Amino acid sequence: MGERTAYTRGVFGRKKTTNEELANAALHPAREGAKNRPTPKRRDQEAARKQPLVVTDRKQAKNLDREKRREAFAKQRQAMVTGDERHLPVRDKGPEKRFIRDSIDARWNVGEFMLPVMLVVLALSFIEQTWAMTLVFVLVYGLIIVAVVDTFLMWRRVKKKLVEKFGAAPAGGGMYAALRAFQMRRTRMPRPQVERGQFPD
Repeated sequence: MGERTAYTRGVFGRKKTTNEELANAALHPAREGAKNRPTPKRRDQEAARKQPLVVTDRKQAKNLDREKRREAFAKQRQAMVTGDERHLPVRDKGPEKRFIRDSIDARWNVGEFMLPVMLVVLALSFIEQTWAMTLVFVLVYGLIIVAVVDTFLMWRRVKKKLVEKFGAAPAGGGMYAALRAFQMRRTRMPRPQVERGQFPD
């Protein structure tokens, strides 16, 4: 008996639904060129467009975070080559830091010859001769002293120009300038954006 009642209810339910659809189609005939469907409510459209501010799926959140970090790293790496201020690391951002870099890259720095000379010194150190040991001593300590003095004088000039142009030198500017001056030009990051002798105004 129960099965028969359920079957009857199911059959009549489907007929009623079909009859309602037919009646609705008769009252609202399809028109050519029209969308022929009810316009969704505004709140339903907004709900469909909204995305959760906090992703509850941990795997999805991890993938999104990884993708953002990968994109930011790619932009930063490109900026290190092109000098684009928008994506440079905080350490290299700002017109003052750009002025320091350009001032160093525009000149010949004694410190940038430290690495090539050290390679020569390393080769001479294998020669167990008195003259070789003396030459190593002179090259190493002599070059270090000259490079330190050259970097000190360079920073004094650059600092003076920074004060004239920006009102003050940035904190840590001296160390920033010295580290760059002791690097070979081709290995400096961000890459030099000026030629030799092209000093900033």
